[in-house]
Amino acid sequence: MLLTTERLAIARGGLRILEGLSLAVAPGQALVLRGPNGIGKTTLLRTLAGLQPPALGAVTLPPEGAAYAGHADGLKATLTVTENLRFWAAVYGQTDIGAAIAAMNLAGLTDRPAQNLSAGQKRRLGLARLLVTGRRLWLLDEPTVSLDAASVALFAEAVRTHLAAGGAALMATHIDLGLAEAEVLDLAPYRPGTPAAGQGDDPFGEAFA
Repeated sequence: MLLTTERLAIARGGLRILEGLSLAVAPGQALVLRGPNGIGKTTLLRTLAGLQPPALGAVTLPPEGAAYAGHADGLKATLTVTENLRFWAAVYGQTDIGAAIAAMNLAGLTDRPAQNLSAGQKRRLGLARLLVTGRRLWLLDEPTVSLDAASVALFAEAVRTHLAAGGAALMATHIDLGLAEAEVLDLAPYRPGTPAAGQGDDPFGEAFA
């Protein structure tokens, strides 16, 4: 497994918002988080990424950790597309950026400073960072914000390629990515006070036994 949680509880502002969440994400698996705004999708992803501690329970990641993409694109405005990707590749000990440029259709923008990109182009560049991390586990919070339909399809294909190579992706999104193979996890049953919360039940039933 690339990600497991055991009876995980997470909090926001000192108050628990999800609890009793046990899950396992395997190589080649995509999992989409669902639930109304405010249920805790972003807080869950940040907890899984190690950006904040869980209120209870345990999270197990791959030895190399995970690649996290939040609402910010993580770009240096004055650097070009190529320079941004080279920077992030170096951070993760990688060198190849060509595949990322091709996958997110950035070939015609390589010499353009990030500050001169459109919102959609910046988002594509931000997502291209994932492809230069070398991380097998991707944690993605609304990754398709600002993307048009064609760019959403590019991203979906990048995810599919990542899965085929033994990677995994956990995503919070309201957009249909066209990934029929992705499983869906509804977080509503893990609100405090609901029957499943705190019981440590398998949220997938027998599907992943």
